[in-house]
Amino acid sequence: MKKKIIIGILAVMVTISLLAGSFGCGSPRLRVATTTSLYDTGLWDYLEPFFEEEYGAELDIISAGTGIALEYGMRGDVDVIAVHSRAREEQFVADGYGVERVPFAYNYFLIVGPADDPAGIQGMIPEEAFQTLYNAGLNDPDTVKFISRGDDSGTHGKEQTIWASAGYDYEEVRTSGRWYVEAAGGMGATLLRASDMEGYTLTDIGSFLAYQGELELEPLVEEGAILLNVYSVIAISPESDPGTNIEMANNLIAFLTSPEIQELIGDYGVADYGLQLFTPCAGAEPES
Repeated sequence: MKKKIIIGILAVMVTISLLAGSFGCGSPRLRVATTTSLYDTGLWDYLEPFFEEEYGAELDIISAGTGIALEYGMRGDVDVIAVHSRAREEQFVADGYGVERVPFAYNYFLIVGPADDPAGIQGMIPEEAFQTLYNAGLNDPDTVKFISRGDDSGTHGKEQTIWASAGYDYEEVRTSGRWYVEAAGGMGATLLRASDMEGYTLTDIGSFLAYQGELELEPLVEEGAILLNVYSVIAISPESDPGTNIEMANNLIAFLTSPEIQELIGDYGVADYGLQLFTPCAGAEPES
């Protein structure tokens, strides 16, 4: 009960803050709820000045898991969401909360863990790796731990999809023992906790590269169609929220899918990490 009260208070504070910004004087404002992996990698900080200069507007960006971002959109607390959970995004649009789901970038998930890989999952397909982690964790929870986002995020949703594909009921997995740890935090915090605990976790490659210097973790499972991770942007429907800034939301969608910004997205992080954090896809659904 106490946790629910705290979450409710935080939601009210976020709503008040966003509404205050949207009705303030000066430049028009666009309220954006974005998944933590887009925010923690620094991509939004990088793109924000370009958008604000081009459109003479200010972005109010709130970082949250996909589930929370969708809730903000349903309540009309934001004008646009940028998230990564296709089935939930399509339902969001089908239910009338969003105008259209527009993919703009993608990357892949990884299963990462300690270099000595006590469970022995390196090179497996994702489903086999999860099966192996489950059995190894049950048998030796002091040595093998899996740290889950546990926060209703897009990454948490992908984890549940992999468990299902591996033949497990997720509720049975999450309650199966102390080897399974719910971080209930963002991707960066989850990676740091997994590193501290010498455990395994599921992460998008962008967040992993951004935090790699602070981690004692290695990519162990990198291939499998199920690991595709698509980021989409959705304007909140004026029919759902008459007060939404639909014009500026459409400007953001046009901005993110424009050739110039797609090139910037594709180049982002390459100089620092030697790899793309995100691959641009300009409104098209990428194939795994």
